[in-house]
Amino acid sequence: MKTAVITGGAGGLGQALSRALQGQGWKVVLIDLDISGLNTSDTQIPIECDLTDAVQLEHTIRQVQSLGPNIDLVIYNAGITHIGAFNDTDLDTYRKVFEINFFSAVALARGLAETVRRSKGTHLAISSVAGFAPLHHRTAYAASKHALEGFFKSLRSEERRHQVTVQIAAPSFVATNIGNPQAQTDGTARPGSATDGLDYMSPEDAAQSILHGLRRAQPMIPVGRIARLSWWINGLAPRLYQRLMERQIDGA
Repeated sequence: MKTAVITGGAGGLGQALSRALQGQGWKVVLIDLDISGLNTSDTQIPIECDLTDAVQLEHTIRQVQSLGPNIDLVIYNAGITHIGAFNDTDLDTYRKVFEINFFSAVALARGLAETVRRSKGTHLAISSVAGFAPLHHRTAYAASKHALEGFFKSLRSEERRHQVTVQIAAPSFVATNIGNPQAQTDGTARPGSATDGLDYMSPEDAAQSILHGLRRAQPMIPVGRIARLSWWINGLAPRLYQRLMERQIDGA
């Protein structure tokens, strides 16, 4: 039985990925801050962890490694969004977004690197359209996702000699927390809670698209119609993309 680790495992997309993988015969380890709503079974193991806490993360890595000699797949799905104008956003908020969206993924990848190499497994980073293209009122979020993509694209070259695959999935808007944003005073919120998005996907549809790309070993997996269009338009005509994005998002 193959084993996958999913951070942000208690969220809508994390749970959808877990259900889909279990349906394909995988064992899944779900890591999140609050695992009270997750069931434990032979094929699903929740672990509570604040990934930005170095001590907790080290303990969690040891727990994961104790489950077996190999990890076949790590899905870096933990993250937060941030909505707000640049002038209204202080540097502490940027650091908070980067700690969760970027540095926690880097730290976990480092901690599980040898375990993934033993299984010739896969690192799969969940980025966003904002990871390869601009997004209005999301400077902190977009910057963190650009950094995430830059890290994993570069890691791909280093891990190839270990026969480890590195992939990136970039969803557009996944409806996981619409109407329940739980926004903080600094503008950060749970992912999927934005109300200014377009063509929302269900977590189940997003998970199926991601896993389809995983099976095909696609280096970049644009998830959903908006993500695919954004990938091509931004790549071919970035100025046009920026104008279209500004016109659609938040009435910019």
